[in-house]
Amino acid sequence: MTTGRCPIEEFLDSLPSKVVQKVLWVFELVRELATIPGQYFKKLPGTDDLWECRISQGGNIYRVFAFFEKGDLVILTHGIMKKTEKTPTKELRKAEEYKADWLQRR
Repeated sequence: MTTGRCPIEEFLDSLPSKVVQKVLWVFELVRELATIPGQYFKKLPGTDDLWECRISQGGNIYRVFAFFEKGDLVILTHGIMKKTEKTPTKELRKAEEYKADWLQRR
């Protein structure tokens, strides 16, 4: 499906360095905290156990989609700069496709 691409890496490479620093800071919170505040990481309703990592920086909103593998391993699928309140359906479908591809290949 990804034909050798790494969508999350491509997304992070496209961001300004200050945004990447904030994204990495939020990832570190997710990794280290026993209870992660919902403002940073929450399950997406109506999905097959997809989660979103939520980042705000400089008035912009970014989302990184993820799912859990083997209990506590978080697999990042891809990210977007969010322009509307609701998460676009096509991005949810894309995250589910990446998840299905990951599960099939492992």
